[in-house]
Amino acid sequence: MTLHGNLLGPEPTLLPVDPAAALLDSGVAPEEVAAAHPTSSIAWAVLAERALADGQTITGYAYARTGYHRSLDQLRRNGWKGFGPVPWAHGPNQGFLRALGALHRAAVAIGETDEAERTATFLADSDPAAPAALGL
Repeated sequence: MTLHGNLLGPEPTLLPVDPAAALLDSGVAPEEVAAAHPTSSIAWAVLAERALADGQTITGYAYARTGYHRSLDQLRRNGWKGFGPVPWAHGPNQGFLRALGALHRAAVAIGETDEAERTATFLADSDPAAPAALGL
């Protein structure tokens, strides 16, 4: 830890660039991206967000849960110990945060109160700016 680091907690986790993000940005269908890059949290987050926007709540929930679990794997591989900041401003972290936000929306929609509360807390603990960035 540097002298200028957070002396009260862990350093922020900064995920590496997800190569699937460039495919999504270039217009490749998220279904194709997720199939080619099944560990990509951003691909699953996009699928979840689209399904939820189309009223496919259970499908959105499943996509969001997959993205969330893929994200946890990525976070752990990059030094995250189960807590600490995951800043929204770092673009590669947005796949995780968007999957978590989609999981929250889906949990609310199906009345899964415990999960809705847990995901809201987890999102705010990861970065207090994330809920507003996600419109929550």
